[in-house]
Amino acid sequence: MRYFTLFISMLLATLPTFAAAFSAQHEERDYAFGVLSQRSAVLTAQYWNPILEHVTRQSGVRLVLRTSRTAPETNQAIARGEYDFVYSNTFFQPRLSGSGYRVILKPRSEAITGQIVTPIDSPIQALADLHGQAVGFPSRGAFVGYALPMDHLLRSGVQVHPLFGGNQEGIMAQLQAGKVQAAGVNGEVMRLFAERESFRYRVLWQSKPYDNLPIAAHPRVAPAIVQAVQSAFAAIHLSETGQAILQSSAQILKQAPPFGFVVASQEDYRNYSDFYRTTLVPDIE
Repeated sequence: MRYFTLFISMLLATLPTFAAAFSAQHEERDYAFGVLSQRSAVLTAQYWNPILEHVTRQSGVRLVLRTSRTAPETNQAIARGEYDFVYSNTFFQPRLSGSGYRVILKPRSEAITGQIVTPIDSPIQALADLHGQAVGFPSRGAFVGYALPMDHLLRSGVQVHPLFGGNQEGIMAQLQAGKVQAAGVNGEVMRLFAERESFRYRVLWQSKPYDNLPIAAHPRVAPAIVQAVQSAFAAIHLSETGQAILQSSAQILKQAPPFGFVVASQEDYRNYSDFYRTTLVPDIE
């Protein structure tokens, strides 16, 4: 019994060392955290970097922001498996599903919708008015900004000529400048863009809601590291420090609460996969 007690004491004494070694092992390399290109690189960095720095401190896993100029470039990186973690909803596309990313978290914010919008002073009053017209979209890979609205247009028999802006706010800027008369958009991103830019618009159509973009992990990432990142993200809003970081980032985009993330799984996003199985849109990228 004396030797057993001595062994337990020695084990407990070494636990902090093991924990430090485990954390140091995590930090031996950077883990790429990809973010779907919806906004400018500057806004994306201002929003995400403080959050990732906090998660890095709490988890011991060094997350480094990676983003692309356009959404299609983000999707190409997803297809190549370049990100260890990714904030995107495009990997549900059949052509990207082989990348193997699995959902681990989703935002606490409200669900998102696809919309077709036009400037408030536009003569276009209904979807039928768009027949034969040029309509803007973020990219062929945008789920709520292209796939959902284009699918609805096709099912409604409204033929349009698509133009692409590279990302969500890219096409919104073109809509604001009058370069397109209508655009397919993410309803949440459109609302926040309009608030920042004092831009008034009319919603011609809106899809049913879908859960907001998830955070997913690549299958090569060790389960212990995925768990550490998942736990740190899920706990951000529970501390005063974390809540302050979330609020500060939200102010950049004028987001409304609730802030933070909750644990989620692939099953929470089944309606994405269901849509892709039945969509009429032939050219999703």
